[in-house]
Amino acid sequence: MSRTLPVGLGARAYDVVVGPGLIDRAGERIAPLLKSRRTAVVTDSNVGEHHGERLAVSLEKAGVSVDVITVPAGEESKSFEGLASLSDQLLELELDRGDLIVAFGGGVVGDLAGFAAAIYKRGIDFVQVPTSLLAQVDSSVGGKTAIDTPRGKNLIGAFHQPRLVLADLDVLATLPAREMACGYAEVIKYGMLGDAAFFAWLEQHGPAVLEREVEALTHAVSRSVEMKAEIVAEDEKEQGRRALLNLGHTFGHALEAETGFGDALKHGEAVAAGCAMAFRFSAALGLCPAEDAERVERALRAVRLPTRIADLPVRDMSVERLIAHMGQDKKAEGGRLTFILARAVGDAFVAKDVDPEPLRRFLVSEGAHGTSS
Repeated sequence: MSRTLPVGLGARAYDVVVGPGLIDRAGERIAPLLKSRRTAVVTDSNVGEHHGERLAVSLEKAGVSVDVITVPAGEESKSFEGLASLSDQLLELELDRGDLIVAFGGGVVGDLAGFAAAIYKRGIDFVQVPTSLLAQVDSSVGGKTAIDTPRGKNLIGAFHQPRLVLADLDVLATLPAREMACGYAEVIKYGMLGDAAFFAWLEQHGPAVLEREVEALTHAVSRSVEMKAEIVAEDEKEQGRRALLNLGHTFGHALEAETGFGDALKHGEAVAAGCAMAFRFSAALGLCPAEDAERVERALRAVRLPTRIADLPVRDMSVERLIAHMGQDKKAEGGRLTFILARAVGDAFVAKDVDPEPLRRFLVSEGAHGTSS
């Protein structure tokens, strides 16, 4: 059984469908969205090998012509070079604005293909078929598309909403345990930022989610999507409440920048460490009970996610470099640092113009070097 969760954006509203077997039925759901019967499927080498033929067969059975573009797996594809290569291949196919792009992969493919769709001939429709837990509960919903630069993560991009999201839970069966844990970091983030009851449920059922037990996984994905859909419908362009979804990301993106945006530290792992740091920083500022920060750390450690700089593959981190990365964060305004902090588990808020001096002291206490190197 599948669940359909609407993202209410008026004329640009769309559904997120969560359930098993959706790739095999993708054609019948995507075909009605096409003005012509043609689509380009953008995938990566890993996903294409495991699931590409099933998606192509489903689309072709629905009378849809399919061209497949395969990009290298990994965060490195989310770059100007990766975008240029994908755009050139789309232009070579001579797609027109009545055609459609299918982003078939994890968050990297979704972000890259979505951004290419946003700028191709000033905008072409696309559908998200996310194949990682992280992408299913976070990046495929809400229309954020972007690439990375050496100066920071997701700094070049656009808001471009998909026409449909198909989150097939069956594809998670082939997902490595590390990738499942990365996705789980985004799942538990929803509990931290706005649903204490969901966080408590995950404290009990987190291992079952990671073991892919159907009932637990379905509830975890559906509740995460439901929360994100509600927030996006209220604040599509991140002018207010949507910023809460970046809990852990200001710290996390800085940690990713220090480790080179690669496999040494994956995005979900950085988010986990970033969430734990955000709660500890909140506690250090007297905003949040220390017990809540400890509870967050226990919940993440219970599923073997990193929570401290000492857990990371690159520990030689400079306070000033980390703060410089944070200054490049999209939430920063006029050079002032903005963080998502917490009053308690389930009660996050946007803190603007954070004083860098307490932040420096906190980062030193976390194990970063007090001077740049």
